[in-house]
Amino acid sequence: MATTVTLPALGESVTEGTVTRWLKQVGEAVAMDEPLLEISTDKVDTEIPSPVAGVLLEIKVQEDDTIEIGAELAVIGEEGESAVPAAEAPVAEEAPAAPAAAEAPAPAKEAPAPPAAETPAPAEGAPAAPVAEAPAPAKEAPAAPVAEAPAPAEEAPAAPTAESTPSSGVTVTLPALGESVTEGTVTRWLKAVGDDVAVDEPLLEISTDKVDTEIPSPVAGKLLEIKVAEDETVEIGAELAVIGAEGATPAAEAAPAPESAAAPEPTPAPAPVAAPTPAPTSTPAPAPVAAPVPAPAPAASPAPAPAAAPAPAAAPAETPAASNSSGDSYVTPIVRKLAKQHGVDLAAITGTGVGGRIRKQDVLDAASSKKEPSAQTPAAATTAAAEVSPLRGKTEKLSRLRKTIATRMVESLQISAQLTTVLEVDVTEIARLRNRHKAAFAEREGVKLSFLPFFAKATVEALKTYPQVNASLDIEAGTVTYPAGEHLGIAVDTERGLLVPVIKDAGDLSIAGLARKIADVADRTRNNKVVPDELSGGTFTITNTGSRGALFDTPIINQPQVAILGTGAVVKRPIVIEDPNIGESIAVRDMIYLALTYDHRIVDGADAARFLTNIKERLEGAAFDAELGN
Repeated sequence: MATTVTLPALGESVTEGTVTRWLKQVGEAVAMDEPLLEISTDKVDTEIPSPVAGVLLEIKVQEDDTIEIGAELAVIGEEGESAVPAAEAPVAEEAPAAPAAAEAPAPAKEAPAPPAAETPAPAEGAPAAPVAEAPAPAKEAPAAPVAEAPAPAEEAPAAPTAESTPSSGVTVTLPALGESVTEGTVTRWLKAVGDDVAVDEPLLEISTDKVDTEIPSPVAGKLLEIKVAEDETVEIGAELAVIGAEGATPAAEAAPAPESAAAPEPTPAPAPVAAPTPAPTSTPAPAPVAAPVPAPAPAASPAPAPAAAPAPAAAPAETPAASNSSGDSYVTPIVRKLAKQHGVDLAAITGTGVGGRIRKQDVLDAASSKKEPSAQTPAAATTAAAEVSPLRGKTEKLSRLRKTIATRMVESLQISAQLTTVLEVDVTEIARLRNRHKAAFAEREGVKLSFLPFFAKATVEALKTYPQVNASLDIEAGTVTYPAGEHLGIAVDTERGLLVPVIKDAGDLSIAGLARKIADVADRTRNNKVVPDELSGGTFTITNTGSRGALFDTPIINQPQVAILGTGAVVKRPIVIEDPNIGESIAVRDMIYLALTYDHRIVDGADAARFLTNIKERLEGAAFDAELGN
């Protein structure tokens, strides 16, 4: 029976999606959960898997078309079957023979030759059916054994849904993902039914309107049942899966058995006979017809055959892309796109993700390793400089995610009157302080001592003195709110784009505490482990543009905040300094530019200058020895 594939819910605030690429074409066989197409929304790019196994009969939405949630995407059925799902409705109502007739579409896969003849399969259970089909099938139509088939025939269609609940096991539920998050969408299962899982090993990936994250297994055992399919949206606390003891039989294993027996049927020469003989699921049916008697034998033997496309058990063998437990077989669209941009061969990469999956960081590491030899060899340096991007000369459709980012950046500029003030700061003493303490600090705290914790410490202290820079403005209400704490946002560069996790109450932390917090949130943000609540609630943001060598920038305010500090690269420059003994002299110093973008509606230029000067004096004074354990 033909199945219509619709665009599933992709998040609480996502109402539509754009088809970016079809991964399958009309006439191609697809396995259950095998990716059919790629969809792009304003929050995420994802693949839509096939809900059933079969043949792609019709594509209803073309590439680059934008459709709403719930819209029809495609039709999947058996080979030769009509793309109209309702075509088989009459069969279900026919007498006892109806169940057997209902199986006709399945054998149609083995008999592509007479697809038109099988379209009137509904009449196969009636005496008139032989007229529509070849003479050989005509003999089977009136055959009494068709009446014997009902019981077995009923099992086949029921197989996909006959997932009995495991008798014992631990139910995995969707945990709380943040104060304002009420639901999540399953974007990908990292484990398949029957796979062994360890405690805290990631089971699946969940996407919310704030963050994408992995859900770990609470216990060790075997994945017995998956209760929520990919791309389905469920509420917090909903049941996701069942995990049982080692050696337990997965609940879904019983269901594929009848299908694998029914679907293989690549019966010998009398293909027309094999087609109308859905009786492979019921051994008695072929008995009355002498010629097709051999059919039962192939029907019994094909059961273990890996060629059974509809059988979930065989699907991974035929379509690696559908296997979530084989990481090297499944590559997300984003990873593929990244590999293409960097010219990285995915086949040459060993994935470091769960089950060997290739992740974004693997591609980036491979790309950087390609560039390293060129940096070492002068001759190769020219080759690296001349490397041509695959995007050169191309025009690509702007992704919905980039459109959203663009819209929000423009909105920020339209909402507030933004101005940037820049000061130059001598951080030579901070550099010397780092060099003295960084080895002991790393051993004691477990993180590196960079310049950023010093900048963060000086900033939160200045925010306490100048609360208007830490405030939020509500023009409509005519109010200004001065928070009781300094919640510091740290801009982090990730493959998905720039994210800003927040360190709550940063004003209460020491240099060591800030260093640990910054390293922690940055690492978890890059590895998609940050929780939604950590991406909101900030009162002031620091963006370290100097990490990529920029001297200074004019950052855009992260609404509804009223200021953001950009820290440039620390570079050595000759500077005129004042010495009380020798007067003016030129010395090589470690210098940095600090750029403060502020909302001129609430922060005046003088306030911005005083705020930056406060930070400058604190850093140049470098009185941090006590906090570093001098």
